[in-house]
Formats: sequence, C-alpha cells, structure tokens
Amino acid sequence: MVRSAALFVLAALLLQAAPPIASRQSPIANREADFYHRLEDKLVACDLCPRRCVIAPGQRGFCRTRENRDGRLYSIVYGRPCAMNKEPIEKAPLFHFLPGRERITLATVGCNQTCKYCQNWELSQARLEDVPSQDLPPADVVALAAKEKVPIICFTYTEPVVFYEYMLDIARLARAKGIRTAVVTGGYINPEPLKQLCSAVDAIKIDLKGFTPEFYQNVCGSTLEPVLEACKTVARSQTHLELVNLVVPALNDDSATLRKMCRWIRENLGDTVPVHFTRFHPDYRMRNSPPTPTATLERTVAVAKSQGLKFVYIGNVPGNPAENTYCPACGGLLIRRRGYSIAANNVKDGRCSFCGAHIAGVWQ
Repeated sequence: MVRSAALFVLAALLLQAAPPIASRQSPIANREADFYHRLEDKLVACDLCPRRCVIAPGQRGFCRTRENRDGRLYSIVYGRPCAMNKEPIEKAPLFHFLPGRERITLATVGCNQTCKYCQNWELSQARLEDVPSQDLPPADVVALAAKEKVPIICFTYTEPVVFYEYMLDIARLARAKGIRTAVVTGGYINPEPLKQLCSAVDAIKIDLKGFTPEFYQNVCGSTLEPVLEACKTVARSQTHLELVNLVVPALNDDSATLRKMCRWIRENLGDTVPVHFTRFHPDYRMRNSPPTPTATLERTVAVAKSQGLKFVYIGNVPGNPAENTYCPACGGLLIRRRGYSIAANNVKDGRCSFCGAHIAGVWQ
C-alpha cells in the first residue's frame, strides 16, 4: 500500500531532484498521446483502453490523465510520478521473474477502473492536482536505477496503462542500459498499445480480478472480455506473464467459477503461467467486508491444481506453504519464501537443481 507521506524520498535523495510540485504546469508534461484520433469540432477519441473516451477541448478522459488541448490529446502525467520506492520484486507479486532482486517502483495518479477494494485509491482515483508530484524525465528514472544498481524498474501502485507514454519511454531507455522493466496492471488496454508495450518490457503481471462480467461491472466498473484478450496477447508474446486473482468472500470465491477460470487459463495461456490467489483485506469502499479466510485460499489452490495449473500460490498469508515454488516434475522445494523474503533458491540456470526439469520463468 502506498501513502503520500513517503512520496519521492528515494528520488529526492539520490537525484537531488526539485521539490514536489502540486498544480503548476510541468515543463515536461507536454507529451502528445500515442493512441488517439481526431474528430470534428476538435473532439478527440482516445484509443488506448476499451473505454475509448471521446473528449472535448479542455476536458480529460475517464482516467483523468489524458487531456484534449485544442484538438490534440496529451498525457498530463508524463514525467510526473506521485510515488516511488525500492522494494523486492516478490511484492509485485512476480515469483518467476528474477527472484530476490530489488525493483525501483514508480506510479502517477490515475486509473481506468474503479475497483471498490483498491488499496491505493488515494492515488488511483485522484486527479493530478490532488496529489503532490515531481518532475522526473524518463532518463532520470533510468539513471536512478543504474546509480542504485537495481536491475528492475516496475510500473505499479495505480494503473500504468494511464501513463503509457511515460512507461514506454522509460522501458526503451532502460533496455538500452541493460535494466529490466515490469508492469503491474489490470490489463484493461486495447490490443495494439499492448502489443507495442510487450515489445518494450520484460514482464507483465495482470490482475484477473474475477471471471464473470457481473463482477467486473459491479466491483471494478469495467468489463471482463478485454482483460482476457490482454492475457492472451501477453502469453503469445515473449514477455513473461503472471496472474493475480484477489479472492473476495462472497463475490468471486465460488469453486465453480474458479474452476472455470483455471481451466480457461490452462487452455489459453498454458499450464506453467504462475497464478497468485491473494487474500482480500478491507479497504476503500469495501471496509465492512471480511478478510478472506485462509481455508478459502487453500481450497482455491486445490481447485487450480485440479485443473492442471503447475505453479499456484497464496498471497498475503506470510508463512503459508503455498508461498513456495515446487518442481512440478519431482516435487522438490525450489524456492522457499516467507512474505517477500527468499530463504532458499534451488533453480539453477532455469532448471530444478534436484531433477533437472525446466522451470518456466526468467531466472537470470
């Protein structure tokens, strides 16, 4: 969870950056959007996500980060992060992508969904003017990672899709410097922007929040089908993919729906895609809902394995055996975890050190 009191400490200390700014115009926030088209009367249509907002001059789209300026669409959060930190990659969670490494995390305000349980709602549901931000061009983000010798830059906390151009420019510069990039996203993005993103980043974790249109409509304020298409697009690319499903009591935890979802994952994405079932904690507009019982999560893991998924995890329950990675061939304990820490790693050159079986992931 991110709270504004900790914003920019990392960047300010390491880059001697300018102090945070609030509502003034940023000199670098003039990046024209990559995916939109112009209409009559200076209207523009955003083509980045499935909402396809039609935006009048002087107005912003649903995500509050893309503004029509005299008939052209601009990202107003480009180079304007509102949160940065240094954290383990396991917190993403990404378990099969450079385990044990640190990541520089980065976010701007904004989101194109309205999840009622969002833990970072103070940022994701905010406008640029509501939260302090800081001028930080892409080159400075990459320089920060290089200076700290952190091998990963991770776009997370809010919804990276809404700061697409900023993310893409950072990723391209980072790759040129040998720094990996990862995206933590709800996957609510159109196919063409996603394909371009896959060509630039190294890992994408998608929150598959539920498996019914009703859940997406009632809880997330969005639709399911584009997220499923996004999962398939990433799976067909060379980009590493992991999935997270936040298990919410009485809303998306019934075994029949979970069984259907896991079968779909196996048939469309493959049986080696890591899937994380994480514990729900009350927040935002669902503070009166109970946390997910551990027994429910363990039942969900059993359902997933019964459908042939090989790497299934429980999240937000430190110390549970389902935090660990086991070899699907010999059953050996490959990676022992407790929370975000790794106690043992028996994956050597992408293979089980006990039986030599190939283990899907990015290990070095």
